[in-house]
Parts: sequence; structure tokens; C-alpha cells
Amino acid sequence: MKILVIGQGGREHALAWKLRQSPLCQELIISPGNGGSGALGENVDLDISKHEHIIDLINERQINMVVIGPEAPLANGLADIIRMKNPDTMVIGPGKIGAQLEASKAFAKIFMQRNNIPTARYLTVRASDFQKGLAHIENMRAPIVLKADGLAAGKGVIICNSHDEAKRTLRTMLDGQFGEASAQVVIEEFLAGREYSVFVLTDGKDYYLLPEAKDYKRIGEGDNGLNTGGMGAVSPVSYVDDNLRLKTIEQVIRPTLSGLRNEGIDYVGFIFFGMIEVNGDPFVIEYNCRLGDPETEVVLPRIKSDLLKHMIDTAKGQINSSDLEVSSQTCSTVMLVSGGYPLAYEKGKKIEGLSLVKDALLFHAGTKRIDEEILTNGGRVLAITNLGEDTNEALKKCYEDIESIYFEKQYYRTDIGFDL
Repeated sequence: MKILVIGQGGREHALAWKLRQSPLCQELIISPGNGGSGALGENVDLDISKHEHIIDLINERQINMVVIGPEAPLANGLADIIRMKNPDTMVIGPGKIGAQLEASKAFAKIFMQRNNIPTARYLTVRASDFQKGLAHIENMRAPIVLKADGLAAGKGVIICNSHDEAKRTLRTMLDGQFGEASAQVVIEEFLAGREYSVFVLTDGKDYYLLPEAKDYKRIGEGDNGLNTGGMGAVSPVSYVDDNLRLKTIEQVIRPTLSGLRNEGIDYVGFIFFGMIEVNGDPFVIEYNCRLGDPETEVVLPRIKSDLLKHMIDTAKGQINSSDLEVSSQTCSTVMLVSGGYPLAYEKGKKIEGLSLVKDALLFHAGTKRIDEEILTNGGRVLAITNLGEDTNEALKKCYEDIESIYFEKQYYRTDIGFDL
């Protein structure tokens, strides 16, 4: 098979790495790819926001399957365009309507409410509803969660510790803090509990349950500071036992798929469930319409079976034809990021020492290759990933491997997995 992976981050590098292992993979193209993904296949530097460029590439290279990694192309309807213009090409990724589960927090909350899926209580406001929003905040208990309705690269959620802070933040968000993404803001009650991430690969009817994971969003040690796209992750999660997993399946996953079917939303692809366990019960914090990042970098290395075969079965609506096998080992990843991230940071820093790394899977995120050099090209630069018999062993390997790598102003958290 000829496969096209859309995207350029650590998630897409990990997907390419896993798909490349399949005997069914004859040719692999990553577009636009990064400084590491080219070692697994061919990077094709396209503007993936231009649908016609993707269609031309599919036709020129006779692509059999397209795997869409990032959220923006899904929200912009890329999967719909491919299915319409190239009906024989298998696509892993929902259409524009299904992608609204992630692209609009308000859409997701209404969907969950309609389908009796446990989630925090909320109110959605626009600038015209500002006074209504202030009154709602006044009647809430702090902390208070404010979420930009649209896509904000994982940074559109702000937890406010007081009513005054929440009111100021609401004004700032509605005034364009996150651009069009915060033209509408979801005001949500704060749920105190332990977070975890659950993933399924679904054809809209049946599903494969992937290993769960936990990521660490805050830039600072002890999970403090600004939100990022993710500073590290671990899988499995020690407190996700069989009981919580079963509750998540029965109260969240199955009602979600049932809701999609009942509302006539065709969905083929991954669903990420951002979960929180509150007093033993699961609540949905958010949906993503694709695999999470950096969770992908710890989930895929634990899958022992052929992911490409599972994707083919999914695209054909034949999920029951094979079982997904999962390793009992623990996997961890630690993100090396550019100094200043998630605010202003510099690009183009030479990365040294990659050849000295012994054990780790190095998934490139924000990198580019120029001749024989690998340079930084984003805020999150590298995901240092290792397997081990437990969390401590896997993380110990990660931190040992990080000592071999250097680029100017690099930063990473030293406490990933600290709460496990």
C-alpha cells in the first residue's frame, strides 16, 4: 500500500514510525514532515491547508490511504474533500462535522448534554452576552475554567483562581486573545480529580480501544505555569484500573459512538477522550478528533499488533476482523522544547548529540533538516521516548538519553510522571 501521513509534528513522526513497521506498507509519504520523518519515508513539502495540493499528490502518487494527523485540516474538511474526489482512497480522519467535536467546545458540550455523557456544567457566551457571563461567574465556585470555543493549539484553556481573575480573563478572551477561536468562550465549572486520556480507532460503529495515557500540559515543574501543547506523557496510567476503564467505556465511549450514529454523523478515525476521574467516576473534559500529542508517542510504542491492518479494517468497516494487542510495558516521553515556549522562542538552533542516544525512540516535533544538520523549527522540538518495565525505569532512560542532546536554550521538565 501507498500511504500518505498529513502533518509535521511528533504525532505524525510516531504514526509514520508505526506504519513503516507493517509488511503492508510499500511506500510512505509524510507531508510536510519534519527533520526526522524523512528517514522513514519521503517528506513532501506541501501547504496542507490547500486541499487541491493534497488531491494532486494523491493522484500523482496513486495513494491508497491518507492518515490525517493534525486537527486543523480535519476541521477544514480535508477528509470530506478526499472522500468526494477520490472515493477509492481510504481516509483515517472524520469529516468536517465530526471534527466539530474538537473544533468547537460549545458543539462538544451540547453533544455531550444531548447524549447524557458526564461532563462539567457550563455556559457559552459571546461578546454580546458579556454581562450574562459575568453574572454566571459570580454564581460559580472558584476555581473557574474558561475555554476558547475554537482551535487554539492546546493553549486556549485558562483556569482562574478567583472571580475577579475569571471576569478579567473572560473580557480578554472575548476581545481576541486567541483570535477567532475565542470569539465564543465556554465558562465551565472546575472538576477536581485525576486526569487521563483514552483513545479509540472507530468506523463509527465498532472500535479498537488503544492504551490509555496521561500527559503533562503545564510548562513548569509540579504542573505549574502556562499551558503548552504537552511537555511529556506516560502510559499506562496507574489509577486507571479495570473498574474505571469499564465505566469509561459504558458511560463515555459507547454513548459517544451511539450519539454520532443517531445524529447521522459519519465518523472514521481516532477519537481522543480527555478524561478526569472524580470520586471514582469518569467525566469528559474535552474531545479531540485525532490522536493526542505527546500521548501518541507513548501509546503507539505499546501497540504490538499491525496498526496499518487495523486502519484498513477500520476504513472498510470490518473492525471485528482482528484484535489490537497491547504490550504490558510502560512507555514514557519527555519533550525537549525551545527556550521561551509557549510564548516567544527562537528557531534555527543546531541540535547536537542525536547520534549518541542509545535506547530512546526520538520522535521529532519541531525540527527541520538542512543538508546534514538538524535544526529546531518549533516550540516543542523532540519527544524522547522509552519503554521500561515500570514508569520509573522508562523515565530514567529518557532522562539519561536527554543528557546526550543539546541545542541552545533547550528546556524540559524533570518531573514527568511525578504524580504516579
